[in-house]
Amino acid sequence: MLWLVPLFPLLAAPGMYWLGKHWPGKDSGRVVLSLAGAAVAVVTLLLASVALMGDWDGAYRWSSQIVLSVGMTPASGVFAIVVPLIATLIIVYSAYHESEPLSKRVPTRPPARLIALLTAFVGAMELLVLAEDLVTLLIAWELVGACSWALIAHEWQESDNLRDAAWAFLVTRFGDLGLYIAAAAAFAGTGSFAFADLSQLDGWLLHVFVAGAVLAAAAKSAQLPFSPWLFAAMSGPTPVSALLHAATMVAAGIYLVIRLHAEMAAAAWFGPVAITLGLATALAGGVVAYLQRHAKKLLAASTSAQYGLMWLAVGAGFPGVALVHFVTHAFTKAALFLAAGIAERHVGSYLLNTMRLGRLLPGIAAATMVASLALAGVIPLSAAWSKEKIITAAGHPASWLAVIAAIAGGLSALYATRFQLLAFGRGLHGRTRTAPSQPGHSAVEAGALYLLSAGTLVLSGLWWPGVGSTLADLLSIQLPKTKLWELTLSLLLVALGIGVGFWAVRREVSSQSRQSEKRAAMANWIGLPALAEQGVETVMRFSHGLARFDDRAVDAGIRASARFGVWLARVGDQRGEGAFDGATGLLAKGVDWAGQVTRQAHTGQMHHYYTGIASGLAVILLILGIGALL
Repeated sequence: MLWLVPLFPLLAAPGMYWLGKHWPGKDSGRVVLSLAGAAVAVVTLLLASVALMGDWDGAYRWSSQIVLSVGMTPASGVFAIVVPLIATLIIVYSAYHESEPLSKRVPTRPPARLIALLTAFVGAMELLVLAEDLVTLLIAWELVGACSWALIAHEWQESDNLRDAAWAFLVTRFGDLGLYIAAAAAFAGTGSFAFADLSQLDGWLLHVFVAGAVLAAAAKSAQLPFSPWLFAAMSGPTPVSALLHAATMVAAGIYLVIRLHAEMAAAAWFGPVAITLGLATALAGGVVAYLQRHAKKLLAASTSAQYGLMWLAVGAGFPGVALVHFVTHAFTKAALFLAAGIAERHVGSYLLNTMRLGRLLPGIAAATMVASLALAGVIPLSAAWSKEKIITAAGHPASWLAVIAAIAGGLSALYATRFQLLAFGRGLHGRTRTAPSQPGHSAVEAGALYLLSAGTLVLSGLWWPGVGSTLADLLSIQLPKTKLWELTLSLLLVALGIGVGFWAVRREVSSQSRQSEKRAAMANWIGLPALAEQGVETVMRFSHGLARFDDRAVDAGIRASARFGVWLARVGDQRGEGAFDGATGLLAKGVDWAGQVTRQAHTGQMHHYYTGIASGLAVILLILGIGALL
């Protein structure tokens, strides 16, 4: 029965596409698409909820050694519910915010293909989080990657979009190789792909498995050095960015390390590596987000930073804390991306210095402020609770880790403040009018944003006494006990980040200076893409050198051999045939002469035969005598 949860949206996706293509009328088509998409997501949500309460599972025997299986754990149950819950609002938003890319002109048809792909994306992610073996996980992993590529390249008329989609796909595909290596190591060590048998792994195969899983998860969750692929993914429509960052593609990586934490922690080096990756990405992502002037790229860098904090919690031994932060972050980040899309619709650009829409859109600004303050870690909002738990978790291995995590939290407050003030501030320096070529947002788009912000407020109940412990018991997770000094330091750094954010925005707005090359390089993931391009250029130059060697040396030898073969053929054609025929004729004549001579010896008379025998014996005796004398 559990197969219904991922299969329902996957099978419904083609129907969504057909419905959007054949429904008459532009406006009514949007209504039908939004209702149908929301219905599929809600039914998926209900199925996941019933499956969780009913402890459903499922299995399909592919062969004697491969069994595809799905099941429910506390972690997979949380993901299975959050994914369609967030997707419902994003799909409704998409139906009104986006259009079908029919031509280079402004399209008008409802986005049937986009809604269908988003629906399939939900199904693929559901299969991923419900997988109970590595083969099923790999199938879902590939489906998620393929859907993300198609969604990023949704507006395929722009060549840059196709290039960025391919780049994001190839980077994550490189990481996917780690999951194949991990699956091979698991099968070699246990004879099975099932998660339940991974506890039998030991020795070098265990380390290979963990290394492969870390590579795959780090690439998917945009940890260093793979973080820049999220900037390429920003070429996709706003709803794609919202779903990809909040609950699907990027979430797949952190889900893997949460789900398999017990097995991966058997390798002693996993914890330190996860902590290092997480802290490095959280700090770098915070700096990059602060320096960004592109609204979606600021939020993308923020996503890498927040998932870095989740990796930190997992490495410190508290995967349950990372799970809770995933939930709070999903609502917060989805709301912020939808708000960025609404702002772009009004000014025709994602550049933050063209926005400042607080006076024009007060309701949108207020809803966005809730999500921004939650991202900043301001008490008593939801993401602040989970962020403080991550800081406390970081302090368990070493107190200095808690200090660095608190600094990363301060950076979150800095870039969240900057985003809010530049996008929806009320100052006089920004634009407060709707660009003539851009239509305003609809009530449906605003409603989706309001509901996500309301979800953030509801989750703020985590600060209520007893709620956290009840949640821990319900999910069978361990939560660290908060230390006063860590909480105090964290709140001070949050206040400092907000204060610096106000100062930086005022300075940025008043100066209106162009971004320096150094700042632009830092904002583009500290020059990682440029370094990658240099590496690619080096490889390409080496490849071109090999190609020239092949042309000048290897091919030259082949061409020389070919010319020699042609020469031999010509010689054979001109002289060889006559010489061969002459030699054959001479051989035939020699055989004929030998036959005639031999035939003359056979006279039929006995005394001739006796004479021959006597002569032969005489020759033999002569040879023996000469041999004896020597």
